[in-house]
Amino acid sequence: MSNPRTSRAKMPHRAMIPVCLYFQVHQPYRLRRYNYFDVGREHRYFDAAQNGELLQRVGERCYAPATSMIQRLLERHPRFAVSFSLSGCLLQQLRDYAPELRDAFARLVATGRVEFLAETSHHSLAWLASTDEFVDQVNLHRRRIAEDFGAEPRVFRNTELIYSDALAALIERMGFRGVLADGVEPLLGGRAPHHLYRAATPDALALLLRDYRLSDDIAFRFTDRAWAEWPLTPEKYERWIAGLDGEILSLFMDLETFGEHQPAESGIFEFFEAWVDRRLRNPRAVFLTPSQAIEALPRREVLSASRPISWADEARDLSAWQGNDLQRDALSKLFALETRVKSSASEELLRDFRRLSTSDHFYYMATKSQADGDVHAYFSPYDSPYEAYIAYMHVVSDLERRLPRPARARASLSGTQRPSPRA
Repeated sequence: MSNPRTSRAKMPHRAMIPVCLYFQVHQPYRLRRYNYFDVGREHRYFDAAQNGELLQRVGERCYAPATSMIQRLLERHPRFAVSFSLSGCLLQQLRDYAPELRDAFARLVATGRVEFLAETSHHSLAWLASTDEFVDQVNLHRRRIAEDFGAEPRVFRNTELIYSDALAALIERMGFRGVLADGVEPLLGGRAPHHLYRAATPDALALLLRDYRLSDDIAFRFTDRAWAEWPLTPEKYERWIAGLDGEILSLFMDLETFGEHQPAESGIFEFFEAWVDRRLRNPRAVFLTPSQAIEALPRREVLSASRPISWADEARDLSAWQGNDLQRDALSKLFALETRVKSSASEELLRDFRRLSTSDHFYYMATKSQADGDVHAYFSPYDSPYEAYIAYMHVVSDLERRLPRPARARASLSGTQRPSPRA
C-alpha cells in the first residue's frame, strides 16, 4: 500500500475523492463503587449522579458545540453530509439528562443530509457471546432510532467496528445494505481502503472501510507535539487527501474527538470547520453518507475476515475487551445468565443485564502496557484492571442472586426433580 503522505502531492490534477464521515457517539452506564458487602443487599448498580454529571460535562465540551458546528456546515454547504451512530445507552441518557442535546441531533436529521447507522442498542459485546442477544439488541436499536428520529438505519456498524465474515453474513440476512469495518492490513491484504468492497457473504454485502491513518491524524494525533506532522492544518490535511487514488475516503472517529479527547483550546473545532470549508470551495468536492456511497459507487472484489478485527489498539483485534482471563471470565459469567434473565420476564433485570454487556466495562479490565495501556487507563474510572474486574463481578454475582432459580433447582428443592434422560 502506498504511503499517502509521500504520494499525495505528486498528482494534483486527480479527480477529488468523495469523503464519507461517520461519528460514533456513546456514553456507558458507569458502575457505582459496588463492593462485596453490597452483594445481596443493594441492587443499584449504576452511578446515576456520575452518569448525569459526565453527560452534562461532555455535552458542554463536545456535543453542543460539535452539533452546532455540523449544523453550520450543513446550512452553508449543500454538498456536505455526515453520519452518526448513537448508542442506545447514549440515547437513554439524553432523554434523562439532556433532552436539548437530543433535539440538536434531531435538527441535524431534519436537514436530510444526515444518516443514522444501526448498532447494538447497548454498545455491547453481544456478538462475541450470543447471537440471539445480538439480534435482539440490533432490533431494539433500530426501534429506538425510529422512535427518537423517525429514521430507519440501513447500514450497520458493530460495537468498536468489530467485524468478521460471520458477522457480515448475519447482518446481510437481517436486511442491511452495508456494513462498516476498519481498513486494516489483515483484511485488505495490500489493497487500499479507498474503495467500496464486497463482504464475503452470499449477496456480496457492501463493505466500507475506514482509513485509519487519516482518521487518527485528527482523532489521536492532532495535539501530539511529538508527531512529525504537528501542527495539522486544513491546508496540509487537504493536500494529503488530494493525492489519494480511489472512489471514497472513509473517515470514522468518535464525536468526542471534538472538545473532549481533543480540547477546544487546541483548535480542533476551528481546524475541522476550516477544512470542510476549504474542501467544498472546489465545486467537484462532495461528502457522502454510507448509504449514498453504497448507492453510487462500484463494488470491488470480495474481502474476507475469517477472524474478527476491530478499530481498537495497535492490534486491531478483540484483545482490548477479551485479551486476558479477567475479561473472558467476566463476559462468560454474564452471558451464562442470559436465559434466566429473559425467562424472568423482568424488564428491570433485562435492563441491568444489557447495561452490563456494554464494551466499556471490559475495556477497563485490559492489562496492556505502553501506549495501549495508557489509552485504557485514560478512559477507566478504576485504579487498576483488577479493581474493575472485582467491582464488575460483584455486580454480576448480585444479578444472579436476583434471578429465579432454574427449573431443575426448584424441582430438586421441592422433592419433585424430574428423572434424568439417562434414567
